[in-house]
Amino acid sequence: MIATILSETTLLDLPSASGVEIVGPAAYLLSDDAPYLYLLDAATLAPVDQVELFVSTEFGTGRIPKARKPDLECMAAVVAPGGQAGLLLCGSGAQANRETGYFVGLVSPGASPEGGRPRFVQRLDLAGLYARLRTHLPIGTTLNLEAAATTPTELLLLQRPVGAGPALVFELPLAATLAHLFEPRLPVPPPGRVLRFALPTLGGYAAGFSGATFVDGRLLITASVEATTDALADGATLGSFVGLLDLAAQTASFARLTWGDGRAYLGKVEGLAVRRTQGPDQLELLLVSDDDRGGSTALVAEVQLKR
Repeated sequence: MIATILSETTLLDLPSASGVEIVGPAAYLLSDDAPYLYLLDAATLAPVDQVELFVSTEFGTGRIPKARKPDLECMAAVVAPGGQAGLLLCGSGAQANRETGYFVGLVSPGASPEGGRPRFVQRLDLAGLYARLRTHLPIGTTLNLEAAATTPTELLLLQRPVGAGPALVFELPLAATLAHLFEPRLPVPPPGRVLRFALPTLGGYAAGFSGATFVDGRLLITASVEATTDALADGATLGSFVGLLDLAAQTASFARLTWGDGRAYLGKVEGLAVRRTQGPDQLELLLVSDDDRGGSTALVAEVQLKR
């Protein structure tokens, strides 16, 4: 694999980008310490709108304090049990206030960005689901979900390892999981499989999952490296990778994200979406980054895949 950055754009007034999903011509950007979902034109990256997910009295400084933020890190396009297309947003689960999610109902994916503003926002309680997932973690491991993706039948939630913890992919039955989230009295389904993957290292620190999307039968992921062993504390960023996971064989391949001149990218990529398919093994990606100080950028990257 080869992953090369083509351009980088600073995202003004969008703090701490933590995920991106493209639906039709619109790019939806998630923040882990803001009460909004941000809508950009996917082609030009021009801001279009922002949608309030919840009311916050602590966003006056431009970021919700770390101890109280919902830490929304996971986003995936889904269809709700009632048939409404939308986006599922999930907190990391690293502490009690991070067990909240949201469903954002969207209009037709074929609409223009201006016509694609979300119709409604529904709060979801993730505590029951996250309690079930914790039973599959090694003793002493903190749940720390950082990415989500969907297949036609599964919801994939990716656990970012902290310290010596494992990098896991939880495979959950999509319909049954969404049914529980929209009606908590329904049972929490167990994961079909919990898959472990070995991720690359930089400077003695292991990479951790940070973004995911399922495309053409393959799970494409981003993984970033921070010099920290704490699920809540940030560390110096050392770089990022783009990877391809084979869920059936439980194997993975990775490419260090670099600039066009070969220099390693040292930032922390937090999410990815496919912007354009240029060929069976060549994709143009939209990536988002977070500098842990409230700054965010959007990167356009070209990835050449090798099967």
